[in-house]
Amino acid sequence: MFSHLPSLQLLLLNSNSFTAIRDDAFAGLFHLEYLFIEGNKIETISRNAFRGLRDLTHLSLANNHIKALPRDVFSDLDSLIELDLRGNKFECDCKAKWLYLWLKMTNSTVSDVLCIGPPEYQEKTLNDVPSFDYECTTTDFVVHQTLPYQSVSVDTFNSKNDVYVAIAQPSMENCMVLEWDHIEMNFRSYDNITGQSIVGCKAILIDDQVFVVVAQLFGGSHIYKYDESWTKFVKFQDIEVSRISKPNDIELFQIEDETFFVIADSSKAGLSTVYKWNSKGFYSYQSLHEWFRDTDAEFVDIDGKSHLILSSRSQVPIILQWNKSSKKFVPHSDIPNMEDVLAVKSFRMQNALYLSLTRFIGDSRVMKWNSKRFVEIQALPSRGAMTLQPFSFKDNHYLALGSDYTFSQIYQWDKEKQLFTKFKEIYVQAPRSFTAVSTDRRDFFFASSFKGKTKIFEHIVVDLSL
Repeated sequence: MFSHLPSLQLLLLNSNSFTAIRDDAFAGLFHLEYLFIEGNKIETISRNAFRGLRDLTHLSLANNHIKALPRDVFSDLDSLIELDLRGNKFECDCKAKWLYLWLKMTNSTVSDVLCIGPPEYQEKTLNDVPSFDYECTTTDFVVHQTLPYQSVSVDTFNSKNDVYVAIAQPSMENCMVLEWDHIEMNFRSYDNITGQSIVGCKAILIDDQVFVVVAQLFGGSHIYKYDESWTKFVKFQDIEVSRISKPNDIELFQIEDETFFVIADSSKAGLSTVYKWNSKGFYSYQSLHEWFRDTDAEFVDIDGKSHLILSSRSQVPIILQWNKSSKKFVPHSDIPNMEDVLAVKSFRMQNALYLSLTRFIGDSRVMKWNSKRFVEIQALPSRGAMTLQPFSFKDNHYLALGSDYTFSQIYQWDKEKQLFTKFKEIYVQAPRSFTAVSTDRRDFFFASSFKGKTKIFEHIVVDLSL
């Protein structure tokens, strides 16, 4: 448009009806020093509108309809001395973050940038906005990798600075061990433990040894140990078949530097049993109770004391407390009015203790410890839920509520409301577990699927100011 006027130094475009300034609108005006585009109806300015104006010293965009400017729109203006933005009313939200930072750094003299919104900043200047850091990021979950097989549980462990994942695959009769590949940036197959109808693979690290408890529906359950010379997992010991009939959950815990795990047994003939490490192997240490068809066991520290919470299809969740003198778990209390709870998970936020209780149909619950008992703080509608899993990445706290009939729902903790609010829907066929895994400063969660493909989602931080 102006390429035939390369020596032009002053350009006045006032009181026209311009609504936009496009990329390279002033191409060829290499010596332009004064540019006044005042009293128009400009609403949008393209990112490269002022490209090439390296000699420009004075720019006025006063009295237009500008509410936002694209990031770094003034980056080519090396000589800018004065910028006039009066008579425009800006949205002082995340999209103005770059301008806020630029105003603090630039040597140019800039008129006040007046805000029209958000409501709390109306009629204030952009410089009065306290900070953008927290408000200008959000998070999201995106599919990172899809594994072409079904699974029911996922466990993660670290060994020698590497991150591994053990996945129970009943239909393929495998416990698949994956390793994070630092070069390809994905999870790859590392080893395979075969069995019959494997429903759980739980890693246990003792000193430099790595064990995996493999719970099976048939043929007994076993413990495998990683053998350095074979660079694979080899069978280490059996778990008595007479005690464990239909394993449903494996929970690992430590009390007074001793390592234990408990297997929740969901058959009428089974006995949920605690096992203890004795430097040579794991032996059955305590049977917890008979005839209750336990579906889940959760170890939780309540006010400095060790407890187990057992969920069962036949009664409300019961709380067992560790007795320091007898060194056994003894019945302590229960969680009343909570029948048909499939699983209980514990988690902490801001030093407070919470429980998530999964119900297949009806309302799953979130409860909080109030120094005397657990009180309900929220009900979450369940539609075929086999898992309500809490997990956190830095200061972001989530609950993943599975569904066999519709989309699974991720909730995020809202600090102001002190409740979980709906965050994102994800589709996983018949989800059975959600497991958080972090490696190479990246955060993932695995969604196991009983009827479809296992999915790995990455938790990403999105900068809203871009």
